[in-house]
Amino acid sequence: MASLLGDYGHYLKIERAMSPNTVASYCSDVEGFLSYLPENGEAAASSGRIRPEDICDYMSAKAESGNFSKRSQARLLSSLRSFFDYLVDEGYISANPCDSIDAPKIGKYLPEVLSEEEVARIIESVCVDSWNGLRDRAILEILYSCGLRVSEAVSLRISDLYFDESFVRIIGKGNKQRLVPVAGQALQAVEEYLGCRPEPAAPEFDDILFLNSRGRSLSRVSMFKMVKTQAMIAGVQKNISPHTFRHSFATHLIEHGADLRAVQEMLGHESVLTTEIYTHIDSSTWQAAVLEHHPRK
Repeated sequence: MASLLGDYGHYLKIERAMSPNTVASYCSDVEGFLSYLPENGEAAASSGRIRPEDICDYMSAKAESGNFSKRSQARLLSSLRSFFDYLVDEGYISANPCDSIDAPKIGKYLPEVLSEEEVARIIESVCVDSWNGLRDRAILEILYSCGLRVSEAVSLRISDLYFDESFVRIIGKGNKQRLVPVAGQALQAVEEYLGCRPEPAAPEFDDILFLNSRGRSLSRVSMFKMVKTQAMIAGVQKNISPHTFRHSFATHLIEHGADLRAVQEMLGHESVLTTEIYTHIDSSTWQAAVLEHHPRK
């Protein structure tokens, strides 16, 4: 299974310019399906012997095993559709067996959002009497100030920070770059952390901003754990992650009147339709805005 999956993974990474995490997720989904088949999955896929019924049976088996939400079903089907599209493009098969399968209908996802007061409480809950405390506060400030994805935060480089111009350069999905304004408080927190940042363990970590105690790049898991720990210390009961700061960043900008297109650019969204989810602001905010700007007010 390694050769076909390896070629597919290479295609996703090079031609589709997907992030390593997305490539790993897609390949894992496909590998799980091919392993489920009673015959050699790779041979069946490349010879066109897989039927829509085989895919439906696999999804049913996953559903019966539990913990397989509609969102997970949709992602799995998307992974398989992409894989079979690749086989069609490469000339292995003539038709995609996923084409006749409807994706499950899922409701509009409204992300968990922190209030401005909750954001402040979490950031202020960090004890800054040690280098890692200063690092954690800098991480939280940057997550909220710039609306970064966790993968963007852990890979952030010192050379990406433009202190004089108050900008940070982000390398996002598909290796696409964007410039995001960064608030003074966040830059100050980063500068204080840089004053006691540990020595890098190797030259490849010299430019990595956020390091762990061994002088290596901080992992996504460590950042997740830190955010959850600080939320607990701050008494915030919501189920949050680093991504919650991204959601809160976008929501608060829109609540304060930021242009949707500008927020789209800062988040690195391909389409403004993705950004529109952050217009789920509270009724009192939009009611006041409508009444203030209505011509018959």
